[in-house]
Amino acid sequence: MVPPKELGGKGDGHNPEQLFAIGYAACFLGAFRLAAARSHVKLPDTTTVESHVGLGPYGPGFAIAVELNVTVPGKESEKEVVEAAAHTAHNEICPYSNATRGNVDVKLNVKFA
Repeated sequence: MVPPKELGGKGDGHNPEQLFAIGYAACFLGAFRLAAARSHVKLPDTTTVESHVGLGPYGPGFAIAVELNVTVPGKESEKEVVEAAAHTAHNEICPYSNATRGNVDVKLNVKFA
């Protein structure tokens, strides 16, 4: 583990923010699948969640911000229910979302590639 450039590191290697991003993406995918199943939608096996975690200034220190990019191939005909399931996963089910709510800015994007 090495500190990211924003915290004085060289940026060569893995940092805690990357591990957080990986964990958040994996957790969110499970929550999203559950929310979709509860809405009677079967997500394709090729559904993905990509998480980007960035650092920004917060007073004298730093805060993290997250962008979740969800890709659901072939489900555009069910766009509204799939998007609702993604928001349900974020607002109610995902433990990472629940743990960070009010402390971390999270942007949720749903695409139908």
